[in-house]
Order: sequence, then structure tokens, then C-alpha cells
Amino acid sequence: MAMQQRDVLVLLREVVDPRPPADPAEGGAALRDRGLRRMMNPADLEALEAALALGCGPVTALGVGPERLEDGLRLALAMGASRAIRVWDHGLEGGDAVADGRLLARVLEILRPGLVATGSRLADRGDEPSPALAAARSGLPVVNAAVGCRVAGANAEVLRKGDRGARQRISVPLPCAVLFEAGSAVPRYPDLEGVLAASEAQVELWGLPELNLPLWEVGEKGALLRCDGVSLPRPQPIRAPTPAADLPGHERVAALLSGGIQARAGVMHFGSPDEAAEGLFRILCREGLVPGGAP
Repeated sequence: MAMQQRDVLVLLREVVDPRPPADPAEGGAALRDRGLRRMMNPADLEALEAALALGCGPVTALGVGPERLEDGLRLALAMGASRAIRVWDHGLEGGDAVADGRLLARVLEILRPGLVATGSRLADRGDEPSPALAAARSGLPVVNAAVGCRVAGANAEVLRKGDRGARQRISVPLPCAVLFEAGSAVPRYPDLEGVLAASEAQVELWGLPELNLPLWEVGEKGALLRCDGVSLPRPQPIRAPTPAADLPGHERVAALLSGGIQARAGVMHFGSPDEAAEGLFRILCREGLVPGGAP
């Protein structure tokens, strides 16, 4: 039976490399751009490779973000994607998972792909529920933790990772959304011809007018969980007592440098095991570590 041609939509997201040190920006709810290394989410690139390997139809790469995201979309074109779309508008800033899911659901409504693929987790933040929320809002079944997928007729057969290394094979009707686990595929390395063609290819830009979405449904205005304010905890230093004035100068300096911590002299106890256990019990009682124990 010939396989029906279906479009595949792959969502590519930008993440911050978690290895370099990161400094919080003013307010504490974001990171400073200085010193950060941004890259495409590895699980999303593996989902792109899995979508290209299906061979069931043209693959569209979708990115939601500023202009720097076009480098990742051109990489998708060089790997074999036939179309690249970047969605961005200043009204999309500050959105949470609900607002982003509403935005992605509108994109799915316009494109109507036969299969939606992306990574199940982000490398810097972990779980990202917006793709699953968008699929649920569009009435699409969702399979997460996928490590393999193939299209057979009107269904998608997905191999997903279960508990304790188990594998589950699930058949879901198309259209559907598949969230791929990291390590499920090895992204192909684009050749020089593909890179040169992608550098001249057009990356479509969609804003709120193209999506026909009102401003109050997306971004910060459409977010249910808004950041009211974030601040870093202030350290609480140990208060050091003032040394006695009649102490010699070197002892006063040592007391200040010690932070008020009194060094305890080591005492060695000799005796039988019963005497050692009794002495240890008396020490625990004296320190208040034994409930109800007499000092």
C-alpha cells in the first residue's frame, strides 16, 4: 500500500548552554546575554533528523524567537527541510507555557501538518509543556519520550522509552504530535551544497497580523503565571562576638578571624567497651541529642 504524503512540522527551540557560568539579570528573572552560548536544543535537532528520515512528505522547520534564531532554521534547511518559518513579534515577549501553547496551536491550525515533531525536554530548563498544550488544544494525540517513529498508512507507529529501560510500541492515528527523547537519533551533518543553498533561502517571518491573534492572548498579556519579582537570597553571616578588651592583641585578632567559633580540645578516653559506651551516652545527653536523657 502506498504511503500517503503528509507534511511534517518540526519545532526548533533555542537553549542556553548550561555549562558556562550564568549571571542573573536585573530582577533575577532572566540571564545576562554576556558570556552565554546559545544553541539549538539537541533533542529538537534529533526530532528533525527523525522527521527527515520518515520520508513521508515535506518537512517544515518552525522557530519562535528573535532574528538570531534564523541561523538554526537555516541549519534545518541545510539538513533537508523544505521550508523555514520564524514566528516573532514584540507582543510575544514574556509569555508562559499557556500563552506559548496558544500561539503554537494557532500555527498548527494554519499549517495543518500530518505530524508534529519536537524534543521532549529542553537542555537548559527541562520539561517544556507548550508543545503538548498546543497539541491538546488542537485535538491531536501526543506521544512523549519517543526514540523512534515510522508512518504506516494513516497511523504513526512510535517506539517510546518506558520505565526501567523498557520499550513500548504505540500506534496513534495521524495527525499527531511526537516528542522525541534526547539520544534518539544522530543529526546528519549538512554538506557544502546544502549549506550554500540554505544561506540564500528565504526564512518566512510571521507576526501577530499573519497569525490573526489578538495581543491579549499571547505574550505577557496572555500569560497566566506572571513574574511578580525575583530577588537573590541575601547571605546571613554568623555574628562574631566582640573579643574581650583585656585579651592580648594577637588573641583578639584570632578571635575575630575565627568568626566566634570556639575550638574544642580533643579528649581521649580509655577504658572497657562498656565504659566507652557509657561515656559516649553521657556526652550525647549533655549536648541535648538524646530526648529525655538526663545530663
